Amino acid sequence: MFKNILLATDGSDASAHAAELAVNLARSHGAKLTALYVVDPYPYLSIGETNPQGVQAYMAAAQKHAAQAHAKVAALCAAPGAGIKLEARMAENVSAASSIVQTVKDEGADLVVMGSHGRTGIARLVLGSVASKVAAESPVPVLIAR
Repeated sequence: MFKNILLATDGSDASAHAAELAVNLARSHGAKLTALYVVDPYPYLSIGETNPQGVQAYMAAAQKHAAQAHAKVAALCAAPGAGIKLEARMAENVSAASSIVQTVKDEGADLVVMGSHGRTGIARLVLGSVASKVAAESPVPVLIAR
């Protein structure tokens, strides 16, 4: 049924649970799995104006977090009997939801799997704002893991 599953990951606990679900679905359907980590390239508008090295440090930390999140997914994909083809991607976009929906279109994904709450501060009090937007805007089904 599913041939290309997009996992939106941010390394959070909800994202880890979503990764387990995505890997199990990919294994049972023989699907490819794309793990996407989205970084906001401009979290503080003044950081680049006053200290260009601040932007470099921020992006280096973001790449490190992305690599850690992707490593967790890769470990699940490499488990005995899994045999899942994994593509790890990082995108820079001020809107994680828009980036996820665009990646669905670019990759031809037929399912999005993501956690219900990520690392977005106050928005964690309700269904994650990113999850809500992706569910509303995605052209394919979205599985939101708690």
